[in-house]
Amino acid sequence: MKSQIFPSSRIAVAILFAVFLFTSSALAGPPLICHSFDIGDAKSIPWISHDWNLTGSENYNTKNLAADTIAVLDSDSVVLVHMETLRRATLYASKDPVAAKELATKLVARADSSANSGAAALAWFDLGYLAECYKQWIGKDEPNPAQGLDGYALVKKAMQLRGGDPQMDFAAALITLNGPFGEHQDYVQKTIAGAKTDALLARNLFTHFMGPQSETMADFISRTSSVKVAKQ
Repeated sequence: MKSQIFPSSRIAVAILFAVFLFTSSALAGPPLICHSFDIGDAKSIPWISHDWNLTGSENYNTKNLAADTIAVLDSDSVVLVHMETLRRATLYASKDPVAAKELATKLVARADSSANSGAAALAWFDLGYLAECYKQWIGKDEPNPAQGLDGYALVKKAMQLRGGDPQMDFAAALITLNGPFGEHQDYVQKTIAGAKTDALLARNLFTHFMGPQSETMADFISRTSSVKVAKQ
């Protein structure tokens, strides 16, 4: 009798554990939105919340969103600053469809006019990353001004123009958490290798995704990869 009960119990526990992991992952929220990135003392668009989300007490005028966002993006070449700025912009834009459309439209024009200039890589990255942020945060029944844009393809175009940037690899690793897994593993490896000489990226990898009891960002992006991260 025991030989029949115990294996069944173990299977039941395994199933419950798998369900727990799936549920925890689902509740964690969109990775491009539900985690604020450490940008040190760099400037971004106004933000008063001490959490990742809007608190409801913000008095930021979203009519200025496109201009303020692009001003930050144009003034700083650090990719993590762009990721955090576009994350904040998406949260504001989700409350103002007009601002959401204006920002997307201006980023399209900015990328199209960048040609092969030195700013082209970041211009295409910003457009692609915003498209992926919108996809993760704007509801399916709500108008998405970035609908039809392949954000991941645009980010890959930016990476080719940039010529290698571990912070862009980090962004791509987050975008590809659900696949394609071969490309995801490659981005994880490049991110971890690059963090050895990029202090800001290293700090971000060892922050926790959703609170101090959650996994680190390094573990989060490595979950579907064979790559293991050792804290320096």
